[in-house]
Amino acid sequence: MEKLNSQFASATSSIKEYINLSAYKFVDLDNLESRRTAILKVSRELGLKGTVLLSPEGINLFIAGERSNVKRWLDFLYQHPEYTDLPIKESLSDHQPFSRMLVRIKKEIITFGVEGIAPQNRTSPKLAAEQLKQWLDAGKDITLLDVRNDYEVDLGTFERATRIGVDHFRQFPDAVQTLPDEMKTKPLVMFCTGGIRCEKAGPFMEQQGFEEIYQLDGGILRYFEECGGDHYKGECFVFDKRVAVDPNLRETETEQCYACQHPLTAEEQASDQYQPGQSCPHCYRSPDEIMRERIMLRQAAINQLTRTLPGSQPYDNQRPLNVPARYDQFTVINFLSAYHPHVPRSRWLEEIDGARIQYQGKPVSESKRLRAGMRLDHLIPETVEPDVAADIKILYEDDDLIIVSKPAPLPMHPCGRFNRNSLIYIIDQAFPGEKIRMAHRLDANTSGCVILCRKKAICQDLHRQFESGRVEKLYLARVLGRPDWTHHTSRERISTGPSTAGVRQIDPEGLTAETRFQKISEFNDGTSLIQCRPMTGRTNQIRLHLWNSGFPIQGDPVFLPSHQFGSKQTLDVGSPPMCLHASQIVFEHPRSKQPVSIQTESPSWCSI
Repeated sequence: MEKLNSQFASATSSIKEYINLSAYKFVDLDNLESRRTAILKVSRELGLKGTVLLSPEGINLFIAGERSNVKRWLDFLYQHPEYTDLPIKESLSDHQPFSRMLVRIKKEIITFGVEGIAPQNRTSPKLAAEQLKQWLDAGKDITLLDVRNDYEVDLGTFERATRIGVDHFRQFPDAVQTLPDEMKTKPLVMFCTGGIRCEKAGPFMEQQGFEEIYQLDGGILRYFEECGGDHYKGECFVFDKRVAVDPNLRETETEQCYACQHPLTAEEQASDQYQPGQSCPHCYRSPDEIMRERIMLRQAAINQLTRTLPGSQPYDNQRPLNVPARYDQFTVINFLSAYHPHVPRSRWLEEIDGARIQYQGKPVSESKRLRAGMRLDHLIPETVEPDVAADIKILYEDDDLIIVSKPAPLPMHPCGRFNRNSLIYIIDQAFPGEKIRMAHRLDANTSGCVILCRKKAICQDLHRQFESGRVEKLYLARVLGRPDWTHHTSRERISTGPSTAGVRQIDPEGLTAETRFQKISEFNDGTSLIQCRPMTGRTNQIRLHLWNSGFPIQGDPVFLPSHQFGSKQTLDVGSPPMCLHASQIVFEHPRSKQPVSIQTESPSWCSI
């Protein structure tokens, strides 16, 4: 305290300096809430900032402010006998190193977690800084044990010191068990920043059989104050905005990474891996590493969600029925019959009579007239959906995109008999709180790459890329027959909507379409493996062009040999697969504008 007063007296008013105090005292304290209120009130009145920790075992503080106000704060504190003889360590700075004033009540003023360690009653002998310097000058045979966290030790420590090797002081008890037995009979001097950690570490080590334990009184900061930097290499980490001080107790150029809390030298701050607030050379992870971790966590969530298929357990389903403009002023029954012609009119009447067709939560009559844009709800109680393939694999994920390998059969979105057993429903559950959008679609029976978007603007950008033909798509197909060509291009136009058979067809008046084919190999069973490159994106384009060329896709339930149509849209799980796979997709990332190329593993039918 005498030194503190002398510095107050000698300071010149022309230089604004802040005094930084750190102190602790193990002492039994009660009435913690009233103590907290009083200390916080005085601290705010005097404009001090920092942290004061109060607990039943004592007080621990780090505060800073203008000289006169710090002195007044200490005068207030010393009015309470519990705080007398509070050992103060001080340093100076030309700025306020704390951003706010906190007074907290905690179970321990330094977290240790071992019952029975009570420094207010007993602690290990203290070794004065001058005495340690004398021992080091003389080369005394001792063990110097640094009990601080590894990131603090990396910044500086005593020559020949042994680090305990922890990331947090809670790990100290376990770390002690790894020290060699020969240390137990040799004089051991432990040290930390200000001494508080040693107050608990010393008695614990004595319990573990260490025979001659000393703690550096006042820690590294007291040693700097009294002995300078002799026998010490580097800086000392401090827990405020200064980050570190040198042996003259002056702030250094060291900064701190606020992602991992590691101190950073000037050289480390110049690293490309240092991005303030995000990463540093000690915690930097490459984009590939980050993605692998994200994918691993997300994949685990999907696997858990699909362990029991979400639509395979009975649930009350509510299917939306949005009224298009062409059905404006239709009655309910006429709209339903026209909108879903494959469902008998009598069935819709049963649903209406059963109050299962509703508008805004209320049943509607068959004669109610509808307006374009209205939404009806079709309630389907105790719905159980058909099983689907659910082995969804995450291939890529960042803040904008999710790219998956879709198995088959699996519908992309709710449709027909499927609602919860669809890709988008499962993905929505794995990405809670987000609205996931599809950049494009694959048929339920087609497997392979699918791009999903986490933001509307990203999805719109990708839609434009697909529409302008800037997305490169490669498919693999196994077809019935052996084409006599190696390369082939189909340009047959495709109908704008489904035909009477319920599927798209080749239509000379339809939409332009182009698919380029390359034969890869032929199999003994009379089938061939074809690489398909669609240059446009029409519905069923690859399937139609191959079918119309006389080489339908093996397992296709709709486009059958001999130009026949099948009635089954979605295959059953366990059925032979439709051998069409989206194997690769290349596009421009909407945000980075860099090319992204994703390729999936080829299905087994590509080589059988």
